[in-house]
Amino acid sequence: MLDYESLRLIWWGLLGILLIAFAILDGFDMGVAILLPFMGKTDMERRIFINTIAPVWESNQVWLILGAGAIFAAWPPLYAVAFSGLYIPLFIILCTLILRPVALKFRSKVEHALWRQIWDCGIFIGGFIPALIFGIAVGNAIQGIPFHFDEDLRVIYTGTFSELLNPFSIGCGLIGVMMMTLQGATYLKFKTSQGFSYRFQPVIFACVIALLAGFTIMGLYTHSFVCGYKIASVIDSVSFSSPLNKSVVRGFGTKAQNFYQYPWMMIGPLSVYFGGVLCLVTIKRPFLSFLGSSLLTAGIISTVGFSLYPFLLPSLSHPSHSLTIWDASSSQRTLWIMLLAVIIFLPIILGYVTWLFRVLRGKITEEEIRANESSY
Repeated sequence: MLDYESLRLIWWGLLGILLIAFAILDGFDMGVAILLPFMGKTDMERRIFINTIAPVWESNQVWLILGAGAIFAAWPPLYAVAFSGLYIPLFIILCTLILRPVALKFRSKVEHALWRQIWDCGIFIGGFIPALIFGIAVGNAIQGIPFHFDEDLRVIYTGTFSELLNPFSIGCGLIGVMMMTLQGATYLKFKTSQGFSYRFQPVIFACVIALLAGFTIMGLYTHSFVCGYKIASVIDSVSFSSPLNKSVVRGFGTKAQNFYQYPWMMIGPLSVYFGGVLCLVTIKRPFLSFLGSSLLTAGIISTVGFSLYPFLLPSLSHPSHSLTIWDASSSQRTLWIMLLAVIIFLPIILGYVTWLFRVLRGKITEEEIRANESSY
């Protein structure tokens, strides 16, 4: 069995990988949904949009389930805080994620313009709202949310829903929307015919420029004006997990300390800029442009994780109750058994996803939709 410290680090990395996979794969589902009412000029064009994601959205959303399951099993206090304190936004996300596949299914049942416009709005909501709220949640995680534990380690959340909608978190939410929109635009350019896909180039260009500018501005603002968290002392972080066994101090400028202490973490922000440049340089080569967009997305998420390390979720009201990878994990045996399950089942999932995209390779065209009665 691996030692406790190594298992915690491995699961921290696995959680990041699961979140990145969800943002990349389900991200283009949300991006297509966001672009649907604006870029689809006719009903046939919107059907082309929908048929690029309809066969794969279920497998893409598996990564969200895996991520939530990993949090539940590997980091129980994190799951408890997130799914109690952030209950309302997470409930909204759940409702909109359910709305999107329902709208996809029901849209094609009736050939009536108003009927399809209503469900098109549902598809858009199912893409825009989750992207926005996920970004807002990340913004609040960077700042910290107000929670603490009582003597029995019961979670007490002291914030309100309106406090989550602060300017910084809304800015992060808009970055989340732009990130998913870019994923959708590059994916649509890759999956549609050349005579149709050219219209996505201005969208891709605008999203990349907005994301690089927003990432830079928010990064500088975070470094200068958002308090970071630093562990001052630890009672015992090896033999057991308890978020009450340390003292934490807050201060400005601590968000960047990890990048000075661990230079390899610079791979996160560098991936953002490299991915953005690659996306623009290869804008006429759809697959490479999609890879650049995916690299940019992975870079943004990994930068957030690296800047928070070793914290998973800081506490704004009681900093010493913040959750870290060292004191919020499950037992060593639980992490080990779960790792064995990952070693067995993750290759199977990856193999299935690879096979699925290989079978569905090729572009979606109007002729193919007209010839296929089962298309949406």
